[in-house]
Amino acid sequence: MSNKVLKNSFILVIGNLLFRVGGYINRLLMSRMLGPEGYGLYGLTLPFQGIFQILSAGGLPPAISKYVAEYNAKDEKALTRQVIYTATKFMVLMAILLSIILLFSSDFIANEIFHKPLVVWPLRAVSLITPFSVIVGAMRGAFQGVYKNEYTVYNRMAEQLATIVFAVVFVYCGLYAMGAVLGGAFGFIVSAITAVLLYKKYISPMFYSEDSLDLSFKEELELLWMLICFAVPVAITALSEMAIYDVGTLVIGVFMLSTDVGFYNAADPISRIPLVISLSISTVLLPATAEAYVLKNQKLLQEYVVDCLRYCILTVIPMCVIISMFSMPIIQLLFGEVYTPGSGVLCILVIGMSFYSIYMISSSILQGTGNPKLPMYILLLGTVLNIVLNAIFVQMMGIVGAAIATTITTCILMIVIMLFVIKTTKISIPWKNILLVLICNLILMAVCYVIPKTLIGLVIGIIIGSFLYIVSLIMLKVLTKRDIDFFSQYMNKIPILKKYTPKLVKYIEEKGLIYELEE
Repeated sequence: MSNKVLKNSFILVIGNLLFRVGGYINRLLMSRMLGPEGYGLYGLTLPFQGIFQILSAGGLPPAISKYVAEYNAKDEKALTRQVIYTATKFMVLMAILLSIILLFSSDFIANEIFHKPLVVWPLRAVSLITPFSVIVGAMRGAFQGVYKNEYTVYNRMAEQLATIVFAVVFVYCGLYAMGAVLGGAFGFIVSAITAVLLYKKYISPMFYSEDSLDLSFKEELELLWMLICFAVPVAITALSEMAIYDVGTLVIGVFMLSTDVGFYNAADPISRIPLVISLSISTVLLPATAEAYVLKNQKLLQEYVVDCLRYCILTVIPMCVIISMFSMPIIQLLFGEVYTPGSGVLCILVIGMSFYSIYMISSSILQGTGNPKLPMYILLLGTVLNIVLNAIFVQMMGIVGAAIATTITTCILMIVIMLFVIKTTKISIPWKNILLVLICNLILMAVCYVIPKTLIGLVIGIIIGSFLYIVSLIMLKVLTKRDIDFFSQYMNKIPILKKYTPKLVKYIEEKGLIYELEE
């Protein structure tokens, strides 16, 4: 991979991490200020925010990124400007239309579907978000198309900071759940202004030329159709991913109380923490998979695919084990004692997210090997299954039923897509090595099980559990030479560990505690 791709992949990872951290801070503050019922009402609006943003954008920001990069590389400046203008115009029109629909349908959704009149005004506030969010999406697509992803990071920082500040102010002023949603709306207003200013100052001059396009209405429709053809599969995939995350919230909202939604939404963001790792791995490592596949270098493809999967399993599963075993003190620490009923949900749901992490990695592998639609079809079927299972299990077991249904769905998704990865790439999975990793995690689970489930126990469990997990990986010969070289580079950058790392590596090599992967 080129340095440019590596640099921009890393910048995107930083942006995604900042986005998630900001989102977590906002949720923690809202949960404390609103209480379980108000936080539940706010939580019911979050899926609608995502759904309407995806529908109005229609997957066009990635299309903008693709065609801006393509036409800019060909020095077709006028066409590059036209792509951004046409896509943005269409998205804004769609956003206004969908905002009007949501505005007038909010009474029906709140009273007839959720049977919760208090959610009417928070839903109406969502209609303010959509028009500004699509402007932000268009500008970020342009940033990505010219490899200026640092502007996306700046833009996300402005959005998150404004959202947190305005939400706190509005809720403090007594606007309750609607105040939290209005905070998000004002966050997107600030984000849209910031994105446009960045675009006009730094990006627009890059597309300056004397040429101009005088497209007829028909020609502009043809250009828009080209963009939409690329964008539709992206939008369908995004909606399906949202369904995996948010179906539980919506089903609980239909069959249970707002307070129950609040408990579930306390566990949900914590359970998604492992997804940050899988997203980072797929963003940074998997472009190389596409390169190896195009070059028909099976050995290199085997190396990249196996490394991606193993690093995901090595890092995500122990994190999920610790979060699952100490779900109660984690919920109490972050959200407070009143949200303790959500600990059972977190205990199960985080395991489901570990399955989905592996699905994300596998999906990226298939996309990199020229099969972009297959993950979409698998995800669509998973969405239908998740809706059915949630509708059944929530009525039987309450909020824990939603966690069980989502976990079963993600497990099936993981198994199905892994079978397709093996078939498509013709790589051999090191099952013995993966089994050893699972044994190490069982040891970690056993240690965490006997430690008291308190805040002090959580700290002890993280320290002792992490130490024993690493020792288990070494003593059971799980780590390969590539693993040791990879992790040593980062350990050498930590002053406390720098002088011990060479000694540890030397001990592992002298004792023969290295796993030899099949080439």
